[in-house]
Amino acid sequence: MYFKSAVVFSLIASSFAIPTSASNRPTKRAVLSVQSYSQFQVSSGVGGNAFAEVQANFPVNENDMANIDPEDLAIIKAAGEVAKNAETEAGGFNEAIAAAGKNTAAGQALQVGKIKNKVLKLQLSVLALKADVAQGRTDRQAKLDEQITKLNKNIKLDEEAAGQASQSVNFQG
Repeated sequence: MYFKSAVVFSLIASSFAIPTSASNRPTKRAVLSVQSYSQFQVSSGVGGNAFAEVQANFPVNENDMANIDPEDLAIIKAAGEVAKNAETEAGGFNEAIAAAGKNTAAGQALQVGKIKNKVLKLQLSVLALKADVAQGRTDRQAKLDEQITKLNKNIKLDEEAAGQASQSVNFQG
């Protein structure tokens, strides 16, 4: 009788020692998908809410960048490069503003859009650098701090343009 109870008890107790499913461990699951610039850009509409728009388009867990899915990180880096090019390359904001004229309504809307694009570009850079730092690349911390300063400056400029017309560019980059 004691033997039977001891066996049953030991079987029950040992079941608690069995490792639980992987759901208790951090998982790397991609949440982003590859999109064209026109799908993830935030420059259309009105100024004032660019940062929230970027966060909505790139909903990654900033509190766990050490465990970001490698596919998501690759998408963030690629999108950041495209956003950078949309500012400076042919067909981008600088060219469109020059063609429209800085002091025209169209030029001013493009300038607001350019600021929103800078928020996009800089936030994507910050996300990538946060992942680098969280994964042990502490040599990237100074660059992260620099990009956060630039991001905060452009968020403030965007907020100052709240409600103003904002125009994107048809960038194919």
